[in-house]
This record gives sequence, structure tokens and C-alpha cells, in this order.
Amino acid sequence: MFIPRAPNPGLAALLTLLAAALLAGTTLLAKALGTDTLGPPLHALQVSHGRFLFAFLAIAVTVGLVRPVFTRPDLITHVKRSGLGWGGVTLMFAAAAFIPLSDATAISFLSPVFAMMLAIPLLGEKVGRLRWGAAVIALAGAAILTRPGGGVIETGALLALGAAVCMGAELIYIKRLSGREGPWQILLINNAIGLGLATFAVIWVWAAPTAAQWAALVGIGLLMALAQACFVNAMARGDASYVAPFFYTALVFAALYDGVIFGVWPDWVSVTGATVVLCGAGLLVWREGRRRAPVT
Repeated sequence: MFIPRAPNPGLAALLTLLAAALLAGTTLLAKALGTDTLGPPLHALQVSHGRFLFAFLAIAVTVGLVRPVFTRPDLITHVKRSGLGWGGVTLMFAAAAFIPLSDATAISFLSPVFAMMLAIPLLGEKVGRLRWGAAVIALAGAAILTRPGGGVIETGALLALGAAVCMGAELIYIKRLSGREGPWQILLINNAIGLGLATFAVIWVWAAPTAAQWAALVGIGLLMALAQACFVNAMARGDASYVAPFFYTALVFAALYDGVIFGVWPDWVSVTGATVVLCGAGLLVWREGRRRAPVT
């Protein structure tokens, strides 16, 4: 029987900050692989395959050393979560090659908004006016970031929007699993299923990577494995409404990485759009916290 982790808000916040920094690092490497920085651009499906391949290897080795106790898994929920996660990661990596990392990251913060919307049909939840208002604000920020009429920029933003939808739905299943199964079990099964999906998909677009691209693919897998481990453990130690705001620091890390490595700094459109998205998402998180707060 799985025993849930004891609440630890301080550790949950620290783990979430670390996960944000690591996740921003994966989008940085994905951008390098999706452009000609390290060689001929690789397809997003191949980048996501590398992410799942090397993340699975890292997690499998760790599980072999740690030998955690496994329980009977909820395979149906795992398959749903892993399919959405693979789709979200692939779309996010594709977006990173087209638009600034800060834009792609800001749009990905719509995931809790989409999670709220999807909770209506999936969980039968009722959504009040304040939560709908928060969703409208966040979506308005995303509309700014799409830069209507911007050609390829708009395409990249739409890819990031698709990633946010997938990740929003995935959040529902992550929370379900984190209260029933151990972190290592969740990570191992998720990456095993994701690797199966990614391996089938990459067959059609495979191209031989350069040495530098192989190193970046390994890096993406290792960083993602560490980010997942941090985030799943954070979710197990704190409420989603508490953890989410700390994850928004990924926007800062993404902008910093993009500026230092690629010389791409956020312009006024990026800053405005990201601010509006954060306001909407932050309002939703605040509302969720008040809704779930115990009555004293």
C-alpha cells in the first residue's frame, strides 16, 4: 500500500523552483536542436524521442539502485497521462524552434487554465465566474503572444497553445496518480510508455544526429528526468494551488537562457503578453487556494 508523503511546503517550493530551472533548460536544448545551432535541424519528434529515451534510461538505473516499493499501477490513467505528456512535450519542442523561449514558456502557463476547463467534462467540476474571468485574462495574454499576422511567429505560438492544452489535461492525471502511487513508480511507467510512443513516431523522421546533437539529446533526457522527479515530489508534498506559482519562475529562467545563449531578449509584446498570462493564471491559482483552504 502506498503511503502519501507528509506535507512540506518549504521543500515543495524548493523542488518546484529547481524543476522550473531544469525544464527551461530542456527547451533551450530543444531550440538548439530544432535550429541549425548544432547541425542540421532535427524534427521535433526526434527531439522528444531523445527526451524519453535518455530520461527512461536515467530513471531505470536510479530505480534499480534505490529499489523503491512498487504497488499495483493504474495503467489506464498512466496511458492517458503519458500520451498527453508526449504530445505536449513534442509540441513544446516544436514551438521552441520558432518563437522566443519566454513566449513559448508563457503560453505553456495556460496549462492550469485548460486543466480547469477540462475538469468540467472529465471530473464534473463546476466553474464559477471568477475562475472563468481568470481564464479569459490568461487567454487574452496568449492572444497577444500569438502576434496575429506574424506568419511563422503565429505558427510557433499555436504550437505552444497545443502543448498547453495537452499539459493541462495531463495535470489532472498527474494529481490523480501522485496521491495513489510513489514518485519513482509514476516516473518509470510514464517514461516507459512515452518512449514506446516516441519510438514509433520517430521512425518516419529519423536523421543521424551530429556528436553535439547527441550530447544535447542526452542532456534533454537527463534534465527532464530530474525536472519530473522534482515536480512529482513537490506535488506529493504540497497542494497544486501552492506549488504552481513557484513553477512560473520557469519564465525567468527561459528568458535568461534565451538572452545569454541566443541573444534573444523579450520585447514589449512578449513582456505584455506574459504579464497578462501570469495575471490570469495567478488569479486562478489564488482562487483554487481559497476554494480548498480549510475553514478555521
